[in-house]
Amino acid sequence: MEALPQSLPTAQPCRSSLLPFKSVFHASKGSLLFGRVSGISYKSRPRQRSTGAHRRMGDRKGWSSSSSSVRAVLDLEGSGATLKASKIVPCRQDRTKVANLEDIISERGACGVGFIANLQNEASHKIVEDALSALGCMEHRGGCGADNDSGDGAGVMTSIPWGLLNEWASKEGLPSLEKSSTGIGMVFLPKDEIFKDEAKAVITKTFKNEGVEVLGWRPVPVNTNVVGYYAKETMPNIQQVLVKVPKEENADDIERELYICRKLVEKASKSEVWQDELYFCSLSNQTIVYKGMLRSEVLGQFYLDLKNDLYTSAFAIYHRRYSTNTSPRWPLAQPMRLLGHNGEINTIQGNLNWMQSREATIKSPVWRGRENEIRPYGNPKASDSANLDSAAELLLRSGRSPAEALMLLVPEAYKNHPTLLIKYPEIVDFYDYYKGQMEAWDGPALLLFSDGKTVGACLDRNGLRPARYWRTIDNVVYVASEVGVLPMDESKVVMKGRLGPGMMITVDLESGQVYENTEVKKIVASSNPYKKWLIENMRTIKPVNFLSSTAMDNETILRHQQAFGYSSEDVQMVIETMAAQGKEPTFCMGDDIPLAVLSQKPHILYDYFKQRFAQVTNPAIDPLREGLVMSLEVNIGKRGNILEVGPQNAAQVILSSPVLNEGELDALMKDHHLNPQVLHTFFDIQKGIHGSLDKAIKQLCEAADEAVRNGSQLLVLSDRSEELEPTRPAIPILLAVGAVHQHLIQNGLRMSASIVADTAQCFSTHQFACLIGYGASAVCPYLALETCRQWRLSTKTVNLMRNGKMPTVTIEQAQRNFCKAVKSGLLKILSKMGISLLSSYCGAQIFEIYGLGQEIVDLAFCGSVSKIGGLSLDELARESLSFWVKAFSEDTAKRLENFGFIQHRPGGEYHGNNPEMSKLLHKAVRQKNESAYSIYQQHLANRPVNVLRDLLEFRSDRPSIPVGKVESASSIVQRFCTGGMSLGAISRETHEAIAIAMNRLGGKSNSGEGGEDPIRWSPLTDVVDGYSPTLPHLKGLQNGDTATSAIKQVASGRFGVTPTFLVNADQLEIKIAQVPLISPPPHHDIYSIEDLAQLIFDLHQVNPKAKVSVKLVAEAGIGTVASGVAKGNADIIQISGHDGGTGASPVSSIKHAGGPWELGLTETHQTLIENGLRERVILRVDGGFKSGVDVLMAAAMGADEYGFGSVAMIATGCVMARICHTNNCPVGVASQREELRARFPGVPGDLVNYFLYVAEEVRGMLAQLGYEKLDDIIGRTDLLTPRHISLVKTQQLDLSYILSSAGLPKWSSTQIRNQEVHSNGPVLDDILLSDPEISEAIEHEKEVAKSIKIYNVDRAVCGRIAGVIAKKYGDRGFAGQLNITFTGSAGQSFGCFLTPGMNVRLVGEANDYVGKGMAGGELVVAPVENTGFCPEDATIVGNTCLYGATGGQIFVRGKAGERFAVRNSLAQAVVEGTGDHCCEYMTGGCVVVLGKVGRNVAAGMTGGLSYILDEDDTLIPKVNKEIVRIQRVNAPAGQMQLKSLIEAHVEKTGSIKGATILNEWEAYLPLFWQLVPPSEEDTPEACAEVLKVDAGKVTLQSA
Repeated sequence: MEALPQSLPTAQPCRSSLLPFKSVFHASKGSLLFGRVSGISYKSRPRQRSTGAHRRMGDRKGWSSSSSSVRAVLDLEGSGATLKASKIVPCRQDRTKVANLEDIISERGACGVGFIANLQNEASHKIVEDALSALGCMEHRGGCGADNDSGDGAGVMTSIPWGLLNEWASKEGLPSLEKSSTGIGMVFLPKDEIFKDEAKAVITKTFKNEGVEVLGWRPVPVNTNVVGYYAKETMPNIQQVLVKVPKEENADDIERELYICRKLVEKASKSEVWQDELYFCSLSNQTIVYKGMLRSEVLGQFYLDLKNDLYTSAFAIYHRRYSTNTSPRWPLAQPMRLLGHNGEINTIQGNLNWMQSREATIKSPVWRGRENEIRPYGNPKASDSANLDSAAELLLRSGRSPAEALMLLVPEAYKNHPTLLIKYPEIVDFYDYYKGQMEAWDGPALLLFSDGKTVGACLDRNGLRPARYWRTIDNVVYVASEVGVLPMDESKVVMKGRLGPGMMITVDLESGQVYENTEVKKIVASSNPYKKWLIENMRTIKPVNFLSSTAMDNETILRHQQAFGYSSEDVQMVIETMAAQGKEPTFCMGDDIPLAVLSQKPHILYDYFKQRFAQVTNPAIDPLREGLVMSLEVNIGKRGNILEVGPQNAAQVILSSPVLNEGELDALMKDHHLNPQVLHTFFDIQKGIHGSLDKAIKQLCEAADEAVRNGSQLLVLSDRSEELEPTRPAIPILLAVGAVHQHLIQNGLRMSASIVADTAQCFSTHQFACLIGYGASAVCPYLALETCRQWRLSTKTVNLMRNGKMPTVTIEQAQRNFCKAVKSGLLKILSKMGISLLSSYCGAQIFEIYGLGQEIVDLAFCGSVSKIGGLSLDELARESLSFWVKAFSEDTAKRLENFGFIQHRPGGEYHGNNPEMSKLLHKAVRQKNESAYSIYQQHLANRPVNVLRDLLEFRSDRPSIPVGKVESASSIVQRFCTGGMSLGAISRETHEAIAIAMNRLGGKSNSGEGGEDPIRWSPLTDVVDGYSPTLPHLKGLQNGDTATSAIKQVASGRFGVTPTFLVNADQLEIKIAQVPLISPPPHHDIYSIEDLAQLIFDLHQVNPKAKVSVKLVAEAGIGTVASGVAKGNADIIQISGHDGGTGASPVSSIKHAGGPWELGLTETHQTLIENGLRERVILRVDGGFKSGVDVLMAAAMGADEYGFGSVAMIATGCVMARICHTNNCPVGVASQREELRARFPGVPGDLVNYFLYVAEEVRGMLAQLGYEKLDDIIGRTDLLTPRHISLVKTQQLDLSYILSSAGLPKWSSTQIRNQEVHSNGPVLDDILLSDPEISEAIEHEKEVAKSIKIYNVDRAVCGRIAGVIAKKYGDRGFAGQLNITFTGSAGQSFGCFLTPGMNVRLVGEANDYVGKGMAGGELVVAPVENTGFCPEDATIVGNTCLYGATGGQIFVRGKAGERFAVRNSLAQAVVEGTGDHCCEYMTGGCVVVLGKVGRNVAAGMTGGLSYILDEDDTLIPKVNKEIVRIQRVNAPAGQMQLKSLIEAHVEKTGSIKGATILNEWEAYLPLFWQLVPPSEEDTPEACAEVLKVDAGKVTLQSA
């Protein structure tokens, strides 16, 4: 294999010529839009020659076709070394790649998309040209491989270009094609000649058997010079097959026949070697798809057809893919056959399982009995988009319209929707009817679709992807992820809008109609009498009262609790807390006990499962503030044939939640229509344990099978019995549910019945989630409810309540509280994965397994990832039995055992951070005593097996060397970092002592969330005797110390992130996953991988000298997420283990989310190497690090840098009291209370000593292994070998995954760490900053005015200028003034991080994140003059504007998208309409809306004021009333504030709406509402002693 001519993974962004219109307008229109200020034209982005090389702006010539393939060998100028690029060998497909994750996790993607459609249905070549041109402007929304040239995929779907094909036919001597009966297939064929001919033969034979005539094969003309290196390796042979369908008359039947042919070809090639290399991009009589693994700007150069004037179409859908989690493949490029999908389907595993279950029941007369031939309907090896596409295609070919198919698959959040319920009840009935038959394909998504007759777009229920649309006077409709992708004459635009959450727009090409949201849906929903069917057939279970006394005596309760594995912690810390408070218990300090499989204590089955959670590619949802899109409703009963519409399908029972009490379960059991069957779940051990569990499970599955075949629609799996029997232990209920669920799927019976668990073994939210995730529709936790009743009736509780030590709750309330806590906990678990509906979570298996063997997985948890193997069924039976016997032995204590899983206790479970360890460490660091440190090392070496790395040891291939030859400790400590602990979580003393210590060592401390006091940024010069008046609360200081944190965290732009904070950082860390999620999802601005890439771009923009790191949490599939992050231009990726510490978080999150870093690091390191991206990023790892051994293990697994969290706090004085979450830390480490902080014992020197000891330990081990520096062992898994240790539970753990190797990076770790910060490439700000007048104005604080053109590829404009000003003058010090006017369509993050003194005006429109993090200055956005549309009705800026703004003013003439002013903390804004979630989490400032808003206004708004104009009395139901009060603007100060902001708005934007309001002020003022959070109630603006309006009355009026 030839080497890549230049294969350096230099960190450069993907190439995209920055004026993407060039290709289209090159010859025809001459000088369109090229000029910029003062004759500077925009240059194309040059190749970055090296990490240190100077970036030259080359002359603006189009890329020559060869420039992508011929490149110079890299010459590293700056560093003096000459690294020749070595061979990149793309990983071979034939060896089984260890690090290649299970199918689903490895296929995800996100993208930029759009469509163009001519309403007269007039085909033209211009539509195709425009689509290609728009695609070029989406380049930054896509990803590129390591060769920076193989795109993740780009494509277009159009109507069939008959003219082009007829020309070919006549050249070939064929008669001209009959449009009505000809089908065209776009086929990817195997590369290999022999295989290609075999594949073509299979296709031809299949058509022939179907009576379809093959007219000919047309090789598609392509130019392979423009294809990237990696893409060329896998490039298929591309041909079109032309066929004639003689026997069908109408178009639908022809499409169906072609669909059947395609399915038959897929079946016929199943057993062939080349089956994966044959793929139909499309096979249709209406549409055709051209796509490939290409960058968007070369799609048109690659497919010569697309440049041919004969290629005409009336519409085009275009798509640019950013695959985070795949090594991209040609067939996965989009559009698919029906859809272009920008997004992520979080429930995909469940959706696939349910589709498979449906195969047995799907029937429709249109298939004429051929249903068997078109199965299967899903393919786990394809991407989530491809599977959604095939589900939609099945519905479409079965006679549904595209709009109906998507309403069914991706329903909107229709519950509690004010507009729908009142105006369109039939749409609600439609959704209600289908809710019980098709689980939503849930996750963020913008979907574009076409069947050739209709073109449309719809958005997911959360509206988490941008979608803007506009229509012109010449009747063309455009939809796109961004505005500005095509040059537009604004006077010709007659309508501009955006798709909101759950909205749809369709264009009927045949009639020329455009249907907006409710119009389309109303047509679909009116086609059947859904309401009548629901009323006649759907049944609801009414809530039943809880029992008011215990059903068992105390001794029986205790025996049950022992038998089912309860510990006293479970009862006291979990169940009783939930019963008393109605919420999940919180705890702190992370999970430092061994994984269940490594533990010497018995664990219940649930403990082997960890919840998966959304990271980067798909956002977590906010269950606190955005609960309106979530639902826990469940439908019970048979799900009918989805293709048949009729009343029988509505015959189901609705439960409002999956948590049942005994009475509700009884009510279900009495529903004769369901014909419920109870299956008891016990196994018999009279003949011994061996095989007993396996036998019982098989019998249970047979019984379930029989019950369903006999007509039962409800299976109740129950472990209740009159009397517990010693020889009949209960099957773990999770195993029983999973096994029955899987068995019914495999037998095609799963759709016929629902599963309910009636169990003693379920009491925590994690356990409910596991049962539901593996197939249960509902759970009755009878023993947990009994425990709640027992607790309430106990004398202890009664006395506490009587003495006022505890709030009084009744016995019913205690149980209701418990259920409430479970429900809110379930919502939190769903939302962590970005799922809104419990019905989609059911059976979705969103867990990973640690410690169960393949036998158990295949039996009950089929398809879940279990990387390290583990217990067999017999071993699991033994573990279950160890609990069961406790209920029967004579000497069993009269109270529950405390296993010490949560709190450390003598004789309980081993905890990694324990009091003994902290004492030994304190002794070593405070006395600076080496022998004390070796006792500490000894303590760690002798601990029980606690983490996976304890099962490994080092073995060297070299003789040892003297320690003197090994690299110095001072060099090793520079790789050390401390964890991101926010000032709210630990005291100022601890925070600053850690920072000072790390700065002395040259390591890095982390600010955590919450900003940083600027006093910490300059070195101390006033220290006397270890004390400094600058930081009076610290001791042990030295002159020259600085307390600054080298790493500054922007967890969510929500606290203290100002331009000055950003420019004073060495590194900026984006914290993505916050497993515990006590606070809401950290990022309301990261809803996809391209959003993360944008935030990385923003940070590089404002501070080009700071490396940007992204912090991820270990879970299966993290390697592919990390590849996406590396493509997004991050400099550092940090992998955190599940055992990281935390200040306060729900117990279930601490214990059950995230995985071990050993697996996460291995997977990340290997995936990055396989994708050629490892040299682009530094890998940092943290989680439970305590010593040099941990550092060396992490190094061998591939990490460059090492993070220490809890142990750094221990070294500064923490005594592991584990009460951080109470604010009562006895040594003032994690407390905000003055009197406790005064006890803080630590000095920076202690931590310095600790890290030097760790480094010396590393040196000693390196010397023993015979290596001179850490660089030499990084990634060397061959130095690790399994230890011979016998574990208590199983000998079958498999560590081969951690020990496997994918090769080594091409650079040493030091070279990777020392490379320059990744660049954003040439940006518009550089052009402005190089203007002498502007630089003069900044330097000498003068005033200057400039104008310049802007395009959507110019992103984060003004951010770099703001950074320069902030670096020089701080956030408020600049006295000059820069007045800059931009014209055009601004890219994302326009005006981010503005500082005072910057007055920016945009004439045109903007995309998402306008004014993100702005700290001052002024931002004005107004449309150009003489628009063809009405400005106040048009959407002019995108989503999430003013995110985390800390000052300044913004005036927008037009509407904004979703989440306007989210987390705004001081900015003032005037806008003429917004989408949903306006003013979310706002903490200050003022927002005026002169128009309509969406739902959920002011959710979580704790500060600031909002004024909203309500002309048609529809606002009240849209406001989230949890916090804010709604009142009229009565206070004179408030009226003045409102009026002066509107006056400023009119003056700056020329707003007609604003002027009208001012002219008729007396009439308009009473129509404004003022939203007032409690913190503002006493301000003069909000508080006039005038009559308060009662919101309740208002609602009545408005309804």
